[in-house]
Amino acid sequence: MKHYNVIVVGGGAAGIFAAGFAAMHGSQVLLLEKNQHPGAKVLITGKGRCNLTNSEYDARQFCEVFGRNGKSLLTALYAFSVEDTIHFFEQHGLPLKTERGGRVFPARGTAVDVQKVLDAFIKASGVDLKTSCAVKNIELSGGRVARVLTSQGEFSADSFIVATGGLSYPETGCTGDGYHWAEETGHRLIKPEPALVPIQLVEPWTAEVSHFNLKNVQIKAMQQGKLLTERFGEAFFTRGGIGGPIILDMSANIRDALKYGPVSLVLDLKPAVETELFDKRLQRELASHSNKDFRNSLENLLPKDMIPLFIGLSGISPDKKCHSVTKVEREALLALFKKLELQVSSVGGFKKAIVTSGGVSLKDIDMRTMRSKKIENLYFAGEVIDLDGPTGGYNLQLCWSTGYLAGISAAGG
Repeated sequence: MKHYNVIVVGGGAAGIFAAGFAAMHGSQVLLLEKNQHPGAKVLITGKGRCNLTNSEYDARQFCEVFGRNGKSLLTALYAFSVEDTIHFFEQHGLPLKTERGGRVFPARGTAVDVQKVLDAFIKASGVDLKTSCAVKNIELSGGRVARVLTSQGEFSADSFIVATGGLSYPETGCTGDGYHWAEETGHRLIKPEPALVPIQLVEPWTAEVSHFNLKNVQIKAMQQGKLLTERFGEAFFTRGGIGGPIILDMSANIRDALKYGPVSLVLDLKPAVETELFDKRLQRELASHSNKDFRNSLENLLPKDMIPLFIGLSGISPDKKCHSVTKVEREALLALFKKLELQVSSVGGFKKAIVTSGGVSLKDIDMRTMRSKKIENLYFAGEVIDLDGPTGGYNLQLCWSTGYLAGISAAGG
């Protein structure tokens, strides 16, 4: 049985950073990955473009977007900051660019180029990588982790890092193994739930406009007349509902609210214009098309592809002359633009979730080092812990920062 200074279980973003930086701090490191290649989930982030991090906020503001537990990330973020992430990838030959909302992407490449940097980092740091190597069990002895049992044999180490991810995108190998081992070793587990997921709607017509992006819209989630949450930005209809950045960021609130009753979404397609002003514009448009059929009156208000849908939803006959549209009909049309109500049927599951909410309780982790408070030579990093943020590069930065901190801590740094 071969012995190492540090064994890292899980070859995702956090695991790669943990292994690489532990090795750079002088440790002999083994990285175990059950897939044929590490970094599988990195390849699908940012729709294949890989949103590496987010540079919009300073460290404290960055942590605030993670909610009430966000401040626990501060030490890791100070240890390996957004600026450190940008410097790391650019120093490894991958130029980056910052887009709207502080989102940082490869300047000319894709997620494949990010994975190539990570592969090179593993090799250059001297990590012993074993792929297609499933960990079957983590064994304890004398209150410490002694060894791991794998499909390729047994391995022992001085320290162990669990960076197995959550349950999102199970096809990438995220099957919750780390949760099982954490519970077996006495750690509390906050129930894992899908986060950053599209929403399924009752309305059957979304497939008709599933190719169309909704830019600069406002969406409110409502329950029994009360506002749950709201966002402004980009969304898009899907074959069975609605998705996009602002929907993903609202999905956790909607998921929790559905446990207590129905939830509706109220979509404002023209949030920059007050309802009263937009009503006057509608009147002007109808007046300017006075003798034309209603079907030909919306080209200045909607993209061409959405006009047939709006005509159908309005209940106004397509053949009706614009001068004959009644006030009641116009108000119904106005509501489609400013208060289009959609009924939520369900929230997507782990198969469509970008990240997992929940995980190993932060109360059982010393977030200054990422070391377990239960097992002295065990560390956690990345999505396996109970910390998740919104879209926009925040969750990958969580992986880079906690992976780095776990790696150098396990290496005695």
